Amino acid sequence: MKGVGPARAAMLEAKGLRVVEDLLTYAPFRYEDRSNVKPISELAPGEMATVLGEVRTARASNFHRANLGMFEATFTDSSRAVLTGKWFHGSYLADVLKPGLKIALYGKIEFDSYAHGLAVMHPEFEILAGEEDGDHSLHTGRIVPIYEAAGKISARVFRGLLHRILESIPPVEDPMPSHLLRQLKLPDRWTAIRNLHFPEASSDLRLLNSFRSAAQFRLIFEEFFWLECGLELKRAKARVYPGIAFQLTDRVRSKIVEMLPFKPTGAQKRVLREIAKDMEAPHPMYRLLQGDVGSGKTLVAAEAAIIAIENGYQVAVLAPTEILATQHYFYFKKVFKKLNYVPLLLTGSHSQREKAQLKKVVAAGLAHVVVGTHALLESDVEFHKLGLAIIDEQHRFGVEQRQKLMLKGTHPDVLVMTATPIPRTLALTVYGDLDVSTIDEMPPGRKPIVTRHVEQIRIEQVYSFLKKQIEAGRQAYVVYPVIEESETQAMKAAQKMHQHLSQIVFPELSVGLLHGKLTPSEKEAAMEKFQRGEIQILVSTTVIEVGVDVPNATVMLIEQAERFGLAQLHQLRGRVGRGADQSYCILVTEKLNPVARERIRTLVESNDGFYIADMDMKLRGPGEFFGTRQSGLPALQIGNIVRDADILEVARNEAAAFVSHPPSEEELRRAVTYIRDHWQRRYGLVQVG
Repeated sequence: MKGVGPARAAMLEAKGLRVVEDLLTYAPFRYEDRSNVKPISELAPGEMATVLGEVRTARASNFHRANLGMFEATFTDSSRAVLTGKWFHGSYLADVLKPGLKIALYGKIEFDSYAHGLAVMHPEFEILAGEEDGDHSLHTGRIVPIYEAAGKISARVFRGLLHRILESIPPVEDPMPSHLLRQLKLPDRWTAIRNLHFPEASSDLRLLNSFRSAAQFRLIFEEFFWLECGLELKRAKARVYPGIAFQLTDRVRSKIVEMLPFKPTGAQKRVLREIAKDMEAPHPMYRLLQGDVGSGKTLVAAEAAIIAIENGYQVAVLAPTEILATQHYFYFKKVFKKLNYVPLLLTGSHSQREKAQLKKVVAAGLAHVVVGTHALLESDVEFHKLGLAIIDEQHRFGVEQRQKLMLKGTHPDVLVMTATPIPRTLALTVYGDLDVSTIDEMPPGRKPIVTRHVEQIRIEQVYSFLKKQIEAGRQAYVVYPVIEESETQAMKAAQKMHQHLSQIVFPELSVGLLHGKLTPSEKEAAMEKFQRGEIQILVSTTVIEVGVDVPNATVMLIEQAERFGLAQLHQLRGRVGRGADQSYCILVTEKLNPVARERIRTLVESNDGFYIADMDMKLRGPGEFFGTRQSGLPALQIGNIVRDADILEVARNEAAAFVSHPPSEEELRRAVTYIRDHWQRRYGLVQVG
């Protein structure tokens, strides 16, 4: 392509832009109305305007506050009038803005009393001279698309490249089913692509910048539609494999009743019915079980495990960290004690000799429930008869890892659990090949947890509150963050704090310590002491995130709370509030940046996991929230699953209807071919059809 040599091609490829089609769907991230082009002499304070001029002077300002790094440049044009441009922290511009340079400036015009003339603060600018396209009409005098740069390829270069492509290639064929275009009144693909990059003069700038113009809607819808069609086809394909038809006998039911520690909630019963129905069917179950912290997902997983075990099968429980695996192991050991089932823990920290022994036990079928980390996926881990795979916090595993576990049995049933609640529509996309069950109610009699934010300097008040709670017969957690994955550092901080609290602050109380470097038996001993009430305050690193249930613990004190993510803070808070007494979560912070402040504010305001997950996604972006590639979430080009959740919902419904009732076999075949041709290259997801 003219204008793209090897160096530019490499920069574009680094952005995921390999072929012309990728460039055509590379959406601008915002638009500017530069149609108001004026000579400097006609400018008025308060207006947004575009000026075409020449740099006259450019220098770092001797502004009285040197630390602001003010950079000033003056511009002139054929009207001979002068305009001053100012940039804070703009010292880098000394190498960019040179006298004599032709430039387009865009910004808000102000009267500068300091310089007694017109000025523009922090204007957007583009250099007009020396660019190969030479067509200023693309960059000024119109609504102008602003693209994210790729290496040294600026927004201006993108505009030139796209203009050249759109002028030189014939209109592309529209792959969308024609009945949908008519039904939803969508523009054709070629018109949509042209208007995405070069909107008409009459376009509404607000609609463009909120990604809701007709062209943007059409392209976002199209991307979601093909993604959802692919997931529907993949789901349908998975359903044709033969699986295990588990028997739901009276014995199974009585074992479940015997195991239950309390009366399950209506939501838990409903979800178990959905799971049991799937397990009875003669093809594999693929179900996602999501629910807020403390809603009782693990109990439902234990009920599902009983169905498999009583039918003569083994259950595998895969957790992303050793800490989580250990907690699940303790939980299953506790609830299955009455039933005489044998749980077993297999993690990376076992010695080779221990691992070899444990693997023999698993292969001989002597363990009913095998809990572990990635160690379970090793090729020499063989099950005697695997019937159910339970995967916790699936978004921390790749799709391939899930496949690996399933291959250890003959199409076992799969139950995926997550305490990272995400809106149902998003769940159906992120976990596209799974059916979704949601536990949307908490066990009865629980009071909402009161959350408070306290700055470190007021820690003494927090300690006296803690003491009052302990004197009233309650227990408390004090948690330290694992900083940059350094468990050793966190352990040292926790040890130091344990010493400080047990010897200086609460010498008369029993203060325990729990961290990741303890052996499983030491962790178990510490947790059991806390559960029995022998330890009143438990100082811990984040090993208590999930699966710990001590109803008498009513205070969760989180030190350096600004270092934790929102989801993690919400998980930790969920460790209290498990009894009938009022519980409290106290977030102690040292230094807060704006994002951390927003996280803390969200937590203080809400106990709703879905709202918190929504805010978390907004603060971090969907890619980071789900761990992008790892989660199987495709790297979308124009759609954004947070911003465009409403369009996603429409696209998902239309895709489901299209796959189940296509207008014709020919049209479905054409769609499958289109998805296969575009899917692999663009999304790298499993083949469909």
